Amino acid sequence: MKIGVHHYRYDAVPAAQLRTELRDTGRAADEAGLAWLSVMDHYFQMERAGFPASDPMLEAYTTLGYLAGVTENVQLGTLVTGVTYRYPGLLAKIGATLDVLSGGRATMGVGAAWYDREHAAFGVPFPSLKERFELLEEALQILHQMYDPTQTGPYEGTHFQLAETVCEPMPLSKPEIMVGGSGERKTLRLVAQYADACNLFGASVDETRHKLDVLRGHCDDVGRDPAEIRVTILAGGDQLLVGDVDGFVEEMRPYGGLGVDTVILRVPETDPAPWIRDQVAPAVAPLSDL
Repeated sequence: MKIGVHHYRYDAVPAAQLRTELRDTGRAADEAGLAWLSVMDHYFQMERAGFPASDPMLEAYTTLGYLAGVTENVQLGTLVTGVTYRYPGLLAKIGATLDVLSGGRATMGVGAAWYDREHAAFGVPFPSLKERFELLEEALQILHQMYDPTQTGPYEGTHFQLAETVCEPMPLSKPEIMVGGSGERKTLRLVAQYADACNLFGASVDETRHKLDVLRGHCDDVGRDPAEIRVTILAGGDQLLVGDVDGFVEEMRPYGGLGVDTVILRVPETDPAPWIRDQVAPAVAPLSDL
C-alpha cells in the first residue's frame, strides 16, 4: 500500500503565510515518498465536518497549480470536485493544464456534489440528486472524450452539448479519472463504467469489503476487470500522531488484503509539513510491504 495526504484546513496560519505552508507541505510529501497530495474542492469550509462555513477555503485548482510548481513526484488532485462547480469541458481543460504543468501528475476527481449552502451563496445551480448523477455521468463521458486525441468532434448529451472537444495541449499522460463516494446503486456503477480510481469514504474493513464486492458486481455487468480500478480510502491515522507506526500498519493490513492501493490521511490542524516528515514518513516503507 501507498500513503497519501489530504489538505483541507487553511486556518492555522494567516492568509499571507498560506503559500509557505502549502509549499512546505508539498515538498515534505515529495521528500517522504508519499504517493498522493489532494485538496478539497469547495467554496466554503465543510459544516458537515464540524467547522464553520466561514473558515478559510482556497480555490482548488489554483492551489493545485501552485503545488505543481513546488513539487516533483507526488500525484495531485481534488478529493473531489463536485460536478456542478464547473462545466465539464472547462474542467477537462483545467485538468489537462494541471497535468502538463505538473509533468503528468494530475488526477481528475469528480463526484455528484452535495453542499447546497455554498451553491446558494455563489449562485450556482443545485439540481436534484437524480439530475446531479445524470450530470456526473455526462461529465465522465466528456472527460474521456476530451482526453482522446482522436475525438475532437461534438458531444451531444441530455444536459451538455459541446460543439468541439479540442483539448490542446493534450495531457502528457491521460489524467487518472477518480470518482469519489460509496453509493452502491449509482456511484459504484459509474466507477465500474468510467473510472480509473475510486475513493471510499470512512469505511470500516467489513464495509470496504462489501463495497468492493458491489463494485466487482458492477464491473461484471459492464465487462470490466476490477483490477484496472485503483482503490483508495480515507483514514484517520491516529496512531501516527503518537508515533505508533506498527499499530498503524497493523490497522491498514486488512485493507491491503482487500486490494486497497492507497490510504489517504487527513492533515492535522497545524504544522502539516513536520507531521509528514516526523510521523507519516516512517510509515511509508512498512506500509509498502502490505
